[in-house]
Amino acid sequence: MEKEIMNEDGVNSATKEMNEQEQLTTESVSSSDSSTSTEESTTISEVEKLRLEVSEAKEKYLRLYSEFDNFRRRTAKEKLELTKTASEDVLREIIPIVDDFERAFKASEKEEHAGNVREGNQLVFHKLVKTLESKGLTAMTDLVGKPFDAETQEAITQILAPSEDLKGKVIDVVEKGYTLGDKVVRYAKVVIGA
Repeated sequence: MEKEIMNEDGVNSATKEMNEQEQLTTESVSSSDSSTSTEESTTISEVEKLRLEVSEAKEKYLRLYSEFDNFRRRTAKEKLELTKTASEDVLREIIPIVDDFERAFKASEKEEHAGNVREGNQLVFHKLVKTLESKGLTAMTDLVGKPFDAETQEAITQILAPSEDLKGKVIDVVEKGYTLGDKVVRYAKVVIGA
């Protein structure tokens, strides 16, 4: 049988050891509780900080989205207005030519010499061509005898080539083609040799 060892105070040493262990456990639990509450408060402040950052990012995003949407609407409106008024300059210069045609029609009613009417019509035509050229419109010329180019020409039909060297080349131009700068405005309608 084990003997209980008594100290001077008459307290059992085993009981004393148990009390010491309980005290250590209580201290560690209380220190654990205080560290847990510190961790919780640190975690809570970090969560609040993250919430604020998310809120700020969301606000910036909404502001940026609104600005972009306004920019898109404004640009679309300006583009529409530009499209409507882009030809205004050209039309303003063509209107006097239309006036010349009207005067030529009135003058040709009383004119007995066809040569004078023809000469007047040619003057108005040349004025129109010069106005269009000043705006960058150029007629495609010298196409007959050259190889067919699908980039600038539209083949209406093929006919038997009068000579071997005209096979695959333009034989006749039915309708002139026009370019505005480097862009084809109207393809030339041509007949090619087969």
